Amino acid sequence: MRTGDAGAPVLLRQSGSTMSIDALIAKQNRDGGWPYVRGASWTEPTVYAIMAILPAGETVSARRGLDWLASTARPDGGWPPRAEVDESSWVTGLVALLDPQHLGEARHKRAIDWLLETTGEETTRVFRLREFLLGNSTPMSDPRYPAWPWLPGTAAWVGPTSVAILALEKQFRRHPSPEIRHRIDAGRHFLLDRACDEGGWNHGAPCPLGYPAPPYPETTGLALAALQGVRAPQVERGLNAAQQFLAECRSADALNWLRFGLRVHGRLPAGYCTPLEVTYRTIPETSMDLLMTAAEQGTDTFWG
Repeated sequence: MRTGDAGAPVLLRQSGSTMSIDALIAKQNRDGGWPYVRGASWTEPTVYAIMAILPAGETVSARRGLDWLASTARPDGGWPPRAEVDESSWVTGLVALLDPQHLGEARHKRAIDWLLETTGEETTRVFRLREFLLGNSTPMSDPRYPAWPWLPGTAAWVGPTSVAILALEKQFRRHPSPEIRHRIDAGRHFLLDRACDEGGWNHGAPCPLGYPAPPYPETTGLALAALQGVRAPQVERGLNAAQQFLAECRSADALNWLRFGLRVHGRLPAGYCTPLEVTYRTIPETSMDLLMTAAEQGTDTFWG
């Protein structure tokens, strides 16, 4: 146990593979952002690091990170993966997971608006018209259920859709609206439609090129997190797959998301502890481990 700037106790899981809050802060760049491992600042690790250190009361370091995010926001309300990129991307959903009081009310609202306006290219009217004119009668995706791409103008995938749902669900609990509810429900329909036959999720289609594809542990955990409260056969098969992955997987990133997905459905084994041989090498892996450990101990700043 250690104490943050605000005097709040911070519980850290005792594991040789888990970086401390102090070590995480030491990785912060001079510009206020965080790298994945070392080097330039990127949006994804910066968001995760901020979310991990705020509960520890490390407000000075968190504010520097928030200032970096503010400086990289795009005019359209979204965020690029890094400052040098001139296009908003899926990381906008991650930024929108930050509380408005930290990110700024106006900036947070623009991020939510960007998510509501963004869909996978395959469900847009222009794309469907083009497919019709080309004689492609079998749609790639049900247009009633628009989801989210990694980049605007491309197809929707499981990962960015799950992150967007998490951000919109958090916002819906603050400010319920029919528009947000519609996009959450549509995104969840998309995820159920993309579930693998054997249980769980891969990055995209369950049968690319006409052959069944296997699920992956990280996308299975992420999709399950986005499907909290949903009852469906796909969810039950996904939970079974996630429990099997949890027992066998040694990827830090995958185990973090599996813990998250299983926990929100009440299926994480009691007293679970990540195997000591698992190594946390990146800022997102370290930050998510700290967030999930705190949630398992009763303080959920990621989802709460």
